Amino acid sequence: MKEYTNPTRLVLTVNGEQRTVYVSPADTLLHTLRRNLGLTGTKLGCENGDCGACTVQVDGRPVKSCYTLAVDVDDSEITTVEGLTESPVREGFRREQGFQCGYCTPGFIANADALLTAHPDADRATQVDWLQSNICRCTGYEKIESAVRVAQEQTGADR
Repeated sequence: MKEYTNPTRLVLTVNGEQRTVYVSPADTLLHTLRRNLGLTGTKLGCENGDCGACTVQVDGRPVKSCYTLAVDVDDSEITTVEGLTESPVREGFRREQGFQCGYCTPGFIANADALLTAHPDADRATQVDWLQSNICRCTGYEKIESAVRVAQEQTGADR
């Protein structure tokens, strides 16, 4: 763990587990998750919020962790791709092969899971609108969109 002259103590609930971390006030949530907590599923992409590879959920909403300061989410509920093992979106991505290299997949899963939680009956236009905040450079979006529809069907069956 990185040593700081004047560290800030944070209490974060990450994937349902309360965690205490010490960070510099300038540390991003992305680096705190990866370096301090060892949660490397969240990926570092562009570091300016354009690609969405770093997307996690903060209090159920998708957030770009590369430009979110860790100090701004103190006492928040954070969910990373590691905390979404039971998400139907993960199964949808597996079934529909909604990935190629997989680098963008954690961000897409976090975003799509938040979408289906907030809008379980989202139409295609709403799904496309939400997914526009994530970029995949390896594959077309058809399989990703199909994976989200499969997850939506699954969550509808679970209701």
